[in-house]
Amino acid sequence: MANKQTSSAPGHSSETSLAVVIMAAGKGTRLKSKHPKVLHEAGGKPLLAHVIAAAQRTVSGRDIYVVIGHEAERVREAVSATGVNFIVQHEQRGTGHAVMMARDAIAGYDQVIVLSGDAPRISGQTIQKLLDFHVTKKAAMTILTSVLPDPAGYGRIIRKSAKSSDVKAIVEHKAATKAQQKVREINSGFYAFSVKPLLKHISHLGTKNVHGEMYLTDLAKILTKAGGRVVAVEANDPYEALGGNTRAELADIDRRMRMAKCEELMAGGVTIFYPETCVIDAGVQVGPDTVIEPFVQLLGATSVGENCRVRSYSVIRNTLIGDEVSILPGCVMDDSQIHAQATVGPYSRLRPGSEIGEGARVGNFVETKKMRLGKGSKANHLTYLGDAEIGDGVNIGAGTITCNYDGVHKHKTVIEDGVFVGSDSTLVAPIKLGKGAYIAAASCITNEVPAGSLALGRARQIVKEGWARAKQASHAEFKK
Repeated sequence: MANKQTSSAPGHSSETSLAVVIMAAGKGTRLKSKHPKVLHEAGGKPLLAHVIAAAQRTVSGRDIYVVIGHEAERVREAVSATGVNFIVQHEQRGTGHAVMMARDAIAGYDQVIVLSGDAPRISGQTIQKLLDFHVTKKAAMTILTSVLPDPAGYGRIIRKSAKSSDVKAIVEHKAATKAQQKVREINSGFYAFSVKPLLKHISHLGTKNVHGEMYLTDLAKILTKAGGRVVAVEANDPYEALGGNTRAELADIDRRMRMAKCEELMAGGVTIFYPETCVIDAGVQVGPDTVIEPFVQLLGATSVGENCRVRSYSVIRNTLIGDEVSILPGCVMDDSQIHAQATVGPYSRLRPGSEIGEGARVGNFVETKKMRLGKGSKANHLTYLGDAEIGDGVNIGAGTITCNYDGVHKHKTVIEDGVFVGSDSTLVAPIKLGKGAYIAAASCITNEVPAGSLALGRARQIVKEGWARAKQASHAEFKK
């Protein structure tokens, strides 16, 4: 069923049904990659995922139709969770042909927006602006344009007059006269169409061009000749509708997206030293008064609370960090959770499933995996804690290891509140250390330790006086 989209155009109050078609079938030959073009990443997500997210600010997923072709199943799998529809373009014969594949899907709608799946900076606001302008002008076709300092290589928009919104022609760069090449307004490749004239005339597209393809831009001339109105509206950000055709262009898009993210966070009260050195994904959230030092990476669905400090060279992915947390330099974290006022690092590694309790401390060269460290507990040095449940107020001495793997299965270590584990202890799971127990340094513990007990698991010390001197003397005699 077509979604009823209420236009916000001035003086326009009626409802219009809207579909969005996203062209995502191309190979991206200039990227020199075996991967689908739209699955290359910028800002931490596939290019196509950004475009879908922007479209979903205007319509629901059920009204979005993604035209896929090259590596179609990989593209489908990558964004299927968004709830969009897919249309397969088995033979890629140009942008016009891509929209032609969606004819049956969009036939019940009043208007359709056509987007490029390789232009991830497009915003929901610009899509809405394109729609509103299109509806207000009662156009058959509306072209989203950009005005660039250097428009070389792009098709130029030739308006009927300087102040007119009506388009006289779209001229490809190679075919443009010297005067037309001076025009800096270019065709972005994003369009709005009234569905009835689009479907009536799209079959008139021809393939008499160098590439033998059907170009959507040719509809401007066809619709104008048929008496329809073709207009253009300029994007507020001249770069947001531009796609990435080369690795260098993708890098530039990524840089712009990440700088925009830093600016967004700083506007919300976050301090970022040297933001050009930081890599912060689009979905990351950071609370006010948090400080992010240079060369930090915040990736995926990471969320950082208020009044935290994330120091240099830390790489944090899909991790939830509470308020007033201190992340010292060089930490690596994945799919973990850190509660308020905890301290992690320097050079700690939190693997998936790690949970660090309120006020707890995880120090240098400590590795954790699928474990919980309780409130106020400490593991400050050179330790591995895997598959462990550790209570409150526990001290884990330097060099402690939870031996969680027997060569076939993983086993759990349980350490109750208030336990003191001495340095260089080996805890062989499955094992439980009762509340308030003490583990002597350098112990290998293989059995349960009752609450309040002291456990020792090491050989008795033997001292042989004079042994070393005798050994040295024998070596000296041998050398003669």
